Amino acid sequence: MAVSACAKDTGGGAAGSTAATGTACEFATPPSAPATSDTTAVDGGKVDGSALKIGLAYDIGGRGDASFNDLAAAGFDRTIQDMGVKKENTRELSAAPNEDEAVKQGRLRQLASEGFNPIVGVGFAYTEALKVVAPEFPDVRFGLVDSAVEGAPNVTPLVFAEQEGSFLAGVVAAYQSKACHVGFVGGVDIPLIQKFEAGYAQGAKAAAPKIRVEKKYITPAGDFTGFQDPAKGQEIAKGLIETGADVLYPAAGASGIGVFSAVKQAGVLAIGCDADQYNQPTLADSRNVIVASSLKRVDVAVYDFFRAAAKNDLASLPKVFDLKVDGVGYATSGGRIDAKLQGILEGYRAQIVEGRIKVSDKP
Repeated sequence: MAVSACAKDTGGGAAGSTAATGTACEFATPPSAPATSDTTAVDGGKVDGSALKIGLAYDIGGRGDASFNDLAAAGFDRTIQDMGVKKENTRELSAAPNEDEAVKQGRLRQLASEGFNPIVGVGFAYTEALKVVAPEFPDVRFGLVDSAVEGAPNVTPLVFAEQEGSFLAGVVAAYQSKACHVGFVGGVDIPLIQKFEAGYAQGAKAAAPKIRVEKKYITPAGDFTGFQDPAKGQEIAKGLIETGADVLYPAAGASGIGVFSAVKQAGVLAIGCDADQYNQPTLADSRNVIVASSLKRVDVAVYDFFRAAAKNDLASLPKVFDLKVDGVGYATSGGRIDAKLQGILEGYRAQIVEGRIKVSDKP
């Protein structure tokens, strides 16, 4: 699929689109692609984890959400394979929507009391539970995805610059939109998901200053069913498409499955989130509408945490998993992103890494 940096003949939706007709974007002058990569190299030495008993407490959705939890599962599986962890020394436990804090505490306490160490809590939802459980097990090393626990030395925060990967998703959306009108679907209206929204809007407007960016959240703060409701995701997406948005970006966990379904039915386009969603088996029926994905490398963070724990070197982990350490990024599976747009994306990525572009984490 050809992508041009001029105002006409730029990417766009599939045949039969039901989105309103609009005017193609006029693009800002893009930065040039760098000659070399400037991401931080990762130590690839072999680590023996055969003595570990590792535990993973999922956020709602668990394995099979085609997003956040599946990435954590991939990091968990890679740890087992690469570091020789015995299968009987592993445990995974799942969560339910809107469960009580006592249930989360019980899940973490169960893993710790059964001798699992280290343990990863997948998602900020475990923050309050770890404030209680971590001091009860001071010798257990906990990793916490997307949050931190102040005053708990045995809890390692695994946090990301989601806004940076989302900025690049916004650039893609601008270049793929025929109507210069794109949309964002958030799972739950909370600061974490607002980081995705902020980066996406900033990236789209950096590429095309006059682009229209619309947002809609599935549920308000406090109602976490927005991460596991594909039907509502589909309904929200249909509404955005009816207003004329022809490229949608869902940061909504398993609810994104419904967003992709609506996009496919309407004949428009989407950008995946967290994982390379073009290659997710549960999205095989919708993959052809996914032009790219922003990457939040939860798999890398989970794997690196277990690896650092095996080496007794948790201090070596990055404070933030950002573009510079490949903690976030983008994928172009599917063949819709040509060399010219790839170069534009690399130019923007380099400017973010160098600090020449500051990506806001707030809308």
